[in-house]
Amino acid sequence: MTALEPRDAEVTAALVETTTAPVPTEGVLGRTYRALSIGIVSVVLLIAFEATAVGTAMPVAARELHGIPLYAFAFSAYFTTSLFAMVLSGQWADRRGPLAPLATGIGAFGAGLLLSGTAGGMWTFIAGRAVQGIGGGLVIVALYVVIGRAYPERIRPSIMAAFSAAWIVPSVVGPLASGTVTEHLGWRWVFVGIPVLILLPLGLALPAIRRMAGGPADTEAAAEPFDARRIRLALGISAGAGLLQYAGQELRWLSLVPALAGAALLVPAVRGLLPRGTMRAARGLPAVILLRGIAAGSFIVAESFVPLMLVTQRGLSPTLAGLSLAAGGLTWALGSWVLARPRTEPHRGALMVAGMVLVAAAIVAAPTVLIEAVPVWTLAAVWGVGCFGMGIVIASTSVLLLQLSAPQDAGANSAALQISDGLANVLLLAAGGAAFAALGGGAVGAAHGAVGGGGAAAHPGAFTVVFLPMAAVALAGVWVASRVKEA
Repeated sequence: MTALEPRDAEVTAALVETTTAPVPTEGVLGRTYRALSIGIVSVVLLIAFEATAVGTAMPVAARELHGIPLYAFAFSAYFTTSLFAMVLSGQWADRRGPLAPLATGIGAFGAGLLLSGTAGGMWTFIAGRAVQGIGGGLVIVALYVVIGRAYPERIRPSIMAAFSAAWIVPSVVGPLASGTVTEHLGWRWVFVGIPVLILLPLGLALPAIRRMAGGPADTEAAAEPFDARRIRLALGISAGAGLLQYAGQELRWLSLVPALAGAALLVPAVRGLLPRGTMRAARGLPAVILLRGIAAGSFIVAESFVPLMLVTQRGLSPTLAGLSLAAGGLTWALGSWVLARPRTEPHRGALMVAGMVLVAAAIVAAPTVLIEAVPVWTLAAVWGVGCFGMGIVIASTSVLLLQLSAPQDAGANSAALQISDGLANVLLLAAGGAAFAALGGGAVGAAHGAVGGGGAAAHPGAFTVVFLPMAAVALAGVWVASRVKEA
């Protein structure tokens, strides 16, 4: 599971309550909000199912398309185009309202799935993933703005908890369903079957969004033009992230060229797109945005190596390896539910610190399964604890972003939160993949391909050099979590 496909969308909500928000005292399933809540939660449900199902089918797709050497690009293409789309969606939603970017994003998401599902070669498959990434980036930021404008502050934690709950069924059913469909009907049906389900959330959510949050935040102000500088920076951050991801896959001296070029594009883009003080964890919003990247990046990158470790080192089937993480969907939702309780509000800062401690502990404990005497089931228990911590931290960053954002900054701040999330995934995946390959694990793409089609086991130490640095990153997040409250 990846951060932008990830259980990341399940707790995202942005921004601040505006004067256009309805004021009834009912909950998220009351008459005022019922259609909107069901519609947007259905969107999250589709994203969740896509993340769990497509990830299971992709190794088979890459093998049949003779594209295992390009396997990692199927992931990085999604990430890099998502980064650009997030910035575009933020500006679009701020200036025109969230309806258009959300509808466009859902359409692009479905089109990307269809393109990948009908691909005759690996590069076409990767192109489909890139289109899908554009759709995912547009949708995730637009959803933040919808929630910030349509829901009163008192029930926003409840809709965030509903987002987390929308991941439970896909987390449990997705890998098994995808494996069964891939085995009996073929991998293409996993991709082409999902877009049909898009019609339901479109029919439910779009009319409600048009009525409750369709226009710009200030309906009386003249529409501002798009910020061309931020668009250029968004292109820079996408290209830079893609070059660094490529360099991490190719352990050669010549890889320094794309690595340096990627860094040259990335550094000014990050400085321009993230709030001032983010890199030094300045108190308040900058620390919130940095924590989102640290938490999501360290945990999701570590999680991406868990199934591979179980398959190559402990002999589990890919489906069983994926199902070993299924309990995490339940505990993640439980963490979000705990965060949604009104009585936890005064303790939010302490809960976020505790959540990051749990995340770090889970990551550092995961490679103990490399020891034959350690039962495999212990990893599922350990990962469930880490997911509980992630549920608290991710939900908290969304809530704090709501509290710290002004209406006119809704899209920009939500885009910054997701850029931090997605960029951390790309950079830490590149670093972890390079370390994994250097210690005998082979290229990340090749290793995943081996899972799909057989191959030699990776060296156990190759997994250790992935998990331990990610645990160190998560520990740094403990300090950052202590700074999210403004002084």
